[in-house]
Amino acid sequence: MISYLIRRVLQSVLVLLVVGLIAFAMFNFIGDPIDNMLGQERTQEDVDRLKAQLGLDQPFVVQYLRFLASALQGNLGVSYEQGRPVAQILAERAPATLELAAVSGLFALVAGIVLGVFTAIRRNGLAANAIMTFSLIGVSLPTFLIGILLIYLFSVELDWLPSFGRGDTVDVGGWSTGFLTTSGLRALILPAITLGLYQMTLIMRLVRAEMLEVIRADYVRFARARGLSERVVLFRHALKNTLVPVITITGLQLGSLIAFAIITESVFQWPGMGLLFINAIQFVDIPVMAAYLMLISVMFVGINLVVDLLYVAIDPRLRT
Repeated sequence: MISYLIRRVLQSVLVLLVVGLIAFAMFNFIGDPIDNMLGQERTQEDVDRLKAQLGLDQPFVVQYLRFLASALQGNLGVSYEQGRPVAQILAERAPATLELAAVSGLFALVAGIVLGVFTAIRRNGLAANAIMTFSLIGVSLPTFLIGILLIYLFSVELDWLPSFGRGDTVDVGGWSTGFLTTSGLRALILPAITLGLYQMTLIMRLVRAEMLEVIRADYVRFARARGLSERVVLFRHALKNTLVPVITITGLQLGSLIAFAIITESVFQWPGMGLLFINAIQFVDIPVMAAYLMLISVMFVGINLVVDLLYVAIDPRLRT
């Protein structure tokens, strides 16, 4: 077990280093931040001085190693656009993204399980067929189009919900939350549905497929033969075994919610890390872009590592 853990940790570290290297290399070819920072009235002396100040006059390898060394110390550099530490900027934007991802994940999990169980139990019913047909929308339509459609329906036509922004927030121990205000909760509804709809349809279809397979299992037939009620058979025996792969998939999708929040935050002008990343691309703010991508990579790798360890704890055959 210990050797497996060490091997997986080393693999995770290697993945992070490779991702960081690729990202850092790509970002150095998307534009020159000096042009945005100095403007048209610059001189060559100004350009040389700013490049030396930012370390852009150093070879690429030196810049990358310096970035890694600083990141290990918690220093993600200084934003070219805002002139502030990147770690501080990300800390200000993280609550918005994490709250959006949490609500979207909860919506996807609860709605996906309920609808998946319903469509499995009533698989030949009209309502179940209608839900399965509707679920194709969540799978087929792109996220930005779903967001625009929701804005048009609930903000423009019905005028029920706000179309952009986060609403009012309250600072609780350094964490700015919109959960404690009415406008914050109302502003969260449309982005959360937009971000979680694809994940909800994925979970729903997975639960339905697993539920249909479990219902045909021998132990479920034996439970029915014992005279147990249908409710007990379905929800105590069948559903319990159905949720094992669902929990695994849900854990892996948490990182996807945070990564896919870029599109949703752009559509709804949600002041999170995704919108910050889009603005950083426009300004060629390399420290912000590199720090954001490394943060997402750490989340993905960390979640995958935890899932792998859970698999090993459950199935000892995977330890070899």
